[in-house]
Amino acid sequence: MTLSPARVPDAGAGSGSAVRQLTATLYGYAFLDDFVLLYPVYALLFADSGLTVWQISSLFALWSITGVFLEVPSGAWADSVSRRTLLWLAPLLTATGFALWVTVPSYGAFALGFVLWGAGGALSSGAREALVYDELDRLGAADRYARVMGRARAVGLLAVMAAMALAGPVFALGGYPAVGTASVLACLLGAATATRFQEHRVPKAADDDGESKSDGKSSGCGGSGGGGGGWTVSLRGGLAECRENRSVRRALLLVPAVAAVWGALDEYTPLLIRDTGVADRTVPYLLLLVWAIVTAGSLLAGAAERLGTTGLAVLLAGGGLALAVGAATRTPAGLVLVGVAFGCFQLAEVLADVRLQHRIDETRRATLTSFASLGTEVVTVAVFGVYALIGTTAAHSTVFAVLAVPYLVTGLVLAARKRGAEARP
Repeated sequence: MTLSPARVPDAGAGSGSAVRQLTATLYGYAFLDDFVLLYPVYALLFADSGLTVWQISSLFALWSITGVFLEVPSGAWADSVSRRTLLWLAPLLTATGFALWVTVPSYGAFALGFVLWGAGGALSSGAREALVYDELDRLGAADRYARVMGRARAVGLLAVMAAMALAGPVFALGGYPAVGTASVLACLLGAATATRFQEHRVPKAADDDGESKSDGKSSGCGGSGGGGGGWTVSLRGGLAECRENRSVRRALLLVPAVAAVWGALDEYTPLLIRDTGVADRTVPYLLLLVWAIVTAGSLLAGAAERLGTTGLAVLLAGGGLALAVGAATRTPAGLVLVGVAFGCFQLAEVLADVRLQHRIDETRRATLTSFASLGTEVVTVAVFGVYALIGTTAAHSTVFAVLAVPYLVTGLVLAARKRGAEARP
C-alpha cells in the first residue's frame, strides 16, 4: 500500500501550533543528527591508526556505496510504511558504528562502522524531507518548506560547530574514546527525539496496474504497507515519473550535481587544514570557522528561493572559484574562502531540494527524493576515487582546487540552459 497526506486546509490556530511542534521536533532531530564530536577528528583517527590515503578514501567510498545500495529501497519503503519509524531507527545504527570505531579501532571496525552509518543515513534520507513536506502541506504551509529546511540545515550546522568547539577540550581530556562516547549519546537522544514526529497519511490500496485508489481511512501515524505491492509499487511509480516528466528528471539530476563534490571534500577538510601547518588541536577550531560561514549560507535559503536559475548558476560558479583560490593558498586565511565556497554549495543544495519537492507527486515523495540521494552517493563514490588517485602524488590543496572545476561547469550549463529557454519562442 502507498500512503499520501490528508490535507487540512483550514486548521486555524491549531495549524500554527502543529507547525511549531513539527519544526521544533525537526530542529531538535537535525541538531542531534549532526552533533558528532568524532566529526572533526575521525579522519585523524584513521590516519593515527596507520591507514593510508587510499585506505581512508576506500572507507569513505564504502560509506557512499552502502547508500547506493540502500538509498532507493529505503525511500520506497518510507513511502509504504511509517517514515517516523525509520527516523528513530537510523540513529541507533549510527550509534553502533561509532561505538565500534573507538572500542576496536582498526580498518575492519572502521569499515563496518561506515556501513552502519551509511545504512542509517539511507533510512533517514528521503523519509525526513517527505515527512516534513507532507505534514506542512497537510497544514496548508507547504510554502514554508524552503525556509523550514534551510533553518534545519542551519541548526545541523550549528550542531557541527558546537561539536567542533567541544571536540578539542573533550579530546584533550579523554582522547578518541571520550569524543566517541559523546557521539553515541547524541545518536541515542536523536532516536528519542524522532519518536515525537507526528505523521498523518491516508492509506491507498494499489490496483493490479500499480495505480492507487483511496479507501478514505486515516493511517494515524503511519502504519505498514502490506497490500498492493508495498514499496515495490512506490518504486515503479517513481521510475515512471522520472521517465515521463522532464522537469522532475532535471530536478533530480541537479541535486547530485550540487551536493556530491563538496560533500566528499568535506571529509578531507581536516587533512587540508592540517597541511596548512597548524597543530592538531587547532584543527577543530579552524573547521568551526569554515562551518560558521556555511551556516550563514544555509540561513539565506528562504530569501534565496527567489534567485531563479541564473542566480543559482552564479552561486555555483562563484563558489567554485572561491574554493579553488582558497585551497590553493595553503594558508589558514585561505580557509575563509573555502568556507564561503561551502556556504554557496550548501545554499544551492537546499534550493535544488526545494525545486525537486515542488515538482514531484506526494505519494512518491520519499522514493524520488531517494533517487536524488542515490545519484549523489554514486557521484560521491566517484569523487572519492578521483581524490585518492590525485591525492597519492599531490597535496590536499591541489585536489581541492581541481575538484572546484565541476561547479564552474555546472554553473555554465545552468546559465546556458536558461538562455536557451529564453531564446525559444
